[in-house]
Amino acid sequence: MTVFSLIIINKAGGLIYNRSFHEGGLNTISTNDYLVLAGTFHGVHAITARLNPVKPIAPPTPAGGIPIRPEPSSGLEVLETENFRMQCFNTMTGTKFLLFTDTTQTNVDVTIRKIYDLYADYVMKNPFYSLDMPIRCDMFERKLSSYIREINSR
Repeated sequence: MTVFSLIIINKAGGLIYNRSFHEGGLNTISTNDYLVLAGTFHGVHAITARLNPVKPIAPPTPAGGIPIRPEPSSGLEVLETENFRMQCFNTMTGTKFLLFTDTTQTNVDVTIRKIYDLYADYVMKNPFYSLDMPIRCDMFERKLSSYIREINSR
C-alpha cells in the first residue's frame, strides 16, 4: 500500500502544492505538466459537478415545515486505473486535494481527511501564508512527510 503523490489546487484551478512521496511509483512529470493537470482537473471537476441525474422538482417537506436542502452535486471524486487511484477531496472553500495512491490502498478517504487537517493546522493558521498562493510552510512539509512515511511503511 503506497501513497504516490499529492496535489492541492486552489478554487480558481491554480496549482498551489505538489509533492511526490514514492520514487518508484508514478512517472515523473515537469512542473509545467503539473500546472496543466491542475487546470484540466479543475475544469473536468466543474463539468462533472453539473452532470447529475434529474431529481424530483421539490423534495417533500418534513412535519416541522422546513424544507430539506438537496445535497449539492460533488463532481469527480475517484478515478481508478490499473496502475493508480486518484481520489479528490473538495473543501467547502473550493480547494481540491488530489491524492494518488496504489489501487490496493485502503481508507484513502481517512488519509486525505488527515492531510486536510494538517493543511488547516499548519498552512491556514500560518500568519505568513497568503490565501491561494503556493504553499511554502516547513512545518506542513515535515508533518505531511512524517504522516505519509508512516502510511508507506505499513
